[in-house]
Parts: sequence; C-alpha cells; structure tokens
Amino acid sequence: MVVSGNPRAGSRTSALAVAVGEAIAERLGSPQPHVIEVGSLGTGLLAPGDESTETARAIIREANLLVVATPTFKGSYSGVLKVLLDPLPAQALAGKLAVPVVTAGSATQATAAEALLRQLLVELGAIVVRPGLPVLEADLPESTAIAQKYAAAMDW
Repeated sequence: MVVSGNPRAGSRTSALAVAVGEAIAERLGSPQPHVIEVGSLGTGLLAPGDESTETARAIIREANLLVVATPTFKGSYSGVLKVLLDPLPAQALAGKLAVPVVTAGSATQATAAEALLRQLLVELGAIVVRPGLPVLEADLPESTAIAQKYAAAMDW
C-alpha cells in the first residue's frame, strides 16, 4: 500500500513513493501496491463521511505494509496527509509495517520531517522501519534507482 501525501496527485513525491512500493513488492514477491493519492481526494478530506476518504482510510487500516510519503511543508509532513490520518483511532495501524518517505529541499528539512512523520505513524501503532527514506528534491529524477537501492538494503 502506498499513500502519497502530496496535495498534487501525480507529483514527484508520489512517483518516488510508487517506486518504493513497487521495489519493496518486487523484493517480497508481493503484488503491486495499491496507491492512494491524498491530493485526489480533494475537498472530500474535509467533509465528514465522504465516501472516497472513508474508503481510503479503510484500505489503509487493512494494509499490512504501508509506504507513506510526503513532501516537506514548513518543516513537517503535508497538511493533507495529517487530515487523512488524524481521524484514525488510536492504534489503527497496530502491527502494520510502515516506511516513511520524505522529500525536501535540504537534508536538514528531510531529516526533521522524516522524524515527525515517523512519530505520527508510531502514534497510530505502526512498526516503523529504520531507516526511513529522506530524499532531496535534486535527487528525485533518480527515484527508481533510489527505491531499488533502498528496498535491496532492507532486511524484509
């Protein structure tokens, strides 16, 4: 399962997240991951009971492994990602493996945002892999190679 927390569907962050999800799936011999583009949920994120948003949350809760990606905004993860995940109950991700993926303009921003995303996922009960994957925006053209190297280096 891939969750791209960029406000724009089809972003470079999303491309990286999908590449990571596919590389992990290939490494594990799993089917290709389902992708949730948070930005495509639009104003439904803010509408209580929105069917698309509730379906996305249900899919997230059912996944065994989550790749959760976000660009860095004001030193943290995106607001749309927070809005999607906040209504989940405590321990909604208990026992699920989560991979935080963060894109940023500088290494300092990426590291800080990855730590905050990690904290959010832990708060929801996820088992968050170490290390996460902070990626500089300048390196995004190499998303596929970065994803394959990351997946190959992990002890899944």
